[in-house]
Amino acid sequence: AVVSTQSTGFIRAGIYLILEKLRVITLRNLFKKIYIITSSFQMDVANFKNALNWLGLEDVDLDDTECVLANMINDGFIKGYLSEAHKKMVVSKVTAFPALKDFL
Repeated sequence: AVVSTQSTGFIRAGIYLILEKLRVITLRNLFKKIYIITSSFQMDVANFKNALNWLGLEDVDLDDTECVLANMINDGFIKGYLSEAHKKMVVSKVTAFPALKDFL
């Protein structure tokens, strides 16, 4: 969207990396809201896909959504794992979404 079309200007201004980090944090917070709404430790990946589509990211499919979730798990923003066979994400019962202060 705007970040990709204006990336050169953001790089020159020195704020591109900040915007990318904010994008990841925003997605993490959206996914945390889905976790709170579903009140389940096992969530369909389709729920996350639908949320991304609702944001206006119409070209996102299940594979793209799984990729975003896998990267967030790998980076420590989400504690859990993806079940490819069942198309579900399973999160930790203790601290599924660690505090942001651990990442900033």
